[in-house]
Amino acid sequence: MKLRRLATISALAAFVAGCATHPPPSPAPSSNQVRVPPEAGIYKIGNPYQEEGVWYYPREQPDYDETGVASWYGPQFHGQRTSDGEIFDQNSISAAHRTLPMPVNVRVTNLENGRSLIVRVNDRGPFARGRIIDLSAHAADLLGFKLAGTARVRVTYIARADLPNGQPQPEAETPTVIATALPAAPTAKVDTGALNIVPGAPVAPPVQLGALPAPLPPTPPPTPAAAEAEPTGVVTQVKVPAVTHLYIQAGAFSSIDNANRLKTRLSPAGAVFVSEIKRNNQKLYRVRMGPFDELSDADTALAAMVKLGSNDAQIVVDQ
Repeated sequence: MKLRRLATISALAAFVAGCATHPPPSPAPSSNQVRVPPEAGIYKIGNPYQEEGVWYYPREQPDYDETGVASWYGPQFHGQRTSDGEIFDQNSISAAHRTLPMPVNVRVTNLENGRSLIVRVNDRGPFARGRIIDLSAHAADLLGFKLAGTARVRVTYIARADLPNGQPQPEAETPTVIATALPAAPTAKVDTGALNIVPGAPVAPPVQLGALPAPLPPTPPPTPAAAEAEPTGVVTQVKVPAVTHLYIQAGAFSSIDNANRLKTRLSPAGAVFVSEIKRNNQKLYRVRMGPFDELSDADTALAAMVKLGSNDAQIVVDQ
C-alpha cells in the first residue's frame, strides 16, 4: 500500500472503521507470540518520494530517536500488501514510518502511560500532518491507546528485522542522502539542528540537510540482546515524565537572525517564539509555538503554520 493517504484516526473513526465490512481478520496473538511473517519482505531503503507536497527521503537511521504523536490503522488495510512486500495483518505487531528502512524493529513507548513495546516497521506512513508513526491495531491496543486513537510516544531504532540477530547494514549499502521530510527537493543547504532533550524522553528529529550532528543519550529502557529485540508482544512498563506538552517546531537554527526571520514570517499563525538551547557546546535557536495540552489545539496550530508555507513543521513532545 505504497504512499497511502491516512487521515488522523480519532476514537470515533476507530469505532466506525471497526464496524465496517472487511475480510475476517486473523485471531489476535497472545501477548508472547512472535508475529514475524514467514515470508518477510525484502529489506529496502527506498527512493525519495513526494506526498501531498512534501518530499520524504528514506535512509539508514540507526540512531533514530524521536518523540511525537502516534496513530493506528487496521481493518481498512487488513490483507493488503505493505510497502516492503509483506501482507498487512492488523493483529500483528507492526508499524508504518515515513523514512526508516524496512523492515526494522523499533521500540515505541507511550509517554502517557509508560507502556513500551517493540514493533516491526514494514510500511510507509502516516501522511496525516503531525503524526510520526502508524501502529497496527493490535500494537495500539497493547500500548493502551487504540480507543483514544492517538498517543504521545517516543520511537527509537533497535535493529534490522530481516537479518539474524539484527545484524547492522553493511557500510557499502548505506545511501548518501541524509534528509527527511522537506517541502520540496532541496537546492541549498538548510540551516537547522536538533531538538532539545526531554528528561526521561530524549528528542531527536529527522536529520535534515545541514543538520548539526549530536550524540544521543542511552535509550531507556535498556535495549535487549539482539536475539531478543523482536516484536514478541511483551509490554514493558517504564518511567516517563509526569507531565508533557505539545509544541509545533518549524525549525532549529545556529543563527539567531535566521530564526527571527522565520519567526516573523510565521507570526500570522499565532504566538511564535524563539527558544534558545545549547547542544554540544553550540547554541541553537528553535522556532516554536506552544505549549499545547490538547492535541486538537496543536493540530490547529500546525495547520496554520503549514498554510504559511512551513511544510516541514512538526508536532514534538516536550516538558
